[in-house]
Amino acid sequence: MALKSTIFKAHLSIADIDHGYYADHALTLARHPSETDERMLARLVALALQAHQLQDLCRGDGTLGFGAGLSDPDDPDVLLTDFTGARRLWIEVGQPDDKPLAKACARADQVLVYAFGHAAEVWWKGIEAKLTRLDRLQVWRLPYAGVQALAQLAERSMQLQATIQDGAITLSSDRASIDLEPLCWK
Repeated sequence: MALKSTIFKAHLSIADIDHGYYADHALTLARHPSETDERMLARLVALALQAHQLQDLCRGDGTLGFGAGLSDPDDPDVLLTDFTGARRLWIEVGQPDDKPLAKACARADQVLVYAFGHAAEVWWKGIEAKLTRLDRLQVWRLPYAGVQALAQLAERSMQLQATIQDGAITLSSDRASIDLEPLCWK
């Protein structure tokens, strides 16, 4: 019998000072049995960093949420669709292969990767040349120590605040506050 995903609920208050976006999001995260708390919260950070796109790309008339992620390799970790169903933003977390990223670029207006992990630099050096032709792709690096620290925020029911200013994000709860500054690789 296959193991089922663990369901987490998050109430995320976003104050994106850089983009003038302030909103509350009620989110459901399904953590695949093979997924770590770090990766699950990295998905949440990626969503928070791009939530302003609801206004910027969709003028508030869109849906931003989590895809099937690890459960379905053809589905993104985070997806923004507009009212017509067009995929405006496709977000992957981790270190994906180049072929799925090329497919994603054909399916969405923008594709973002938020790489993290102790081997992220090795992954990037090995894949960078293959990704240069993908104009719709952006690649960001989340600092590994910061992503590891995110695990202490993981609870089945979370109340989180995300503050984004000067390109950095602070994710906090009543338990801890974690600062991350993503680095743009592409």
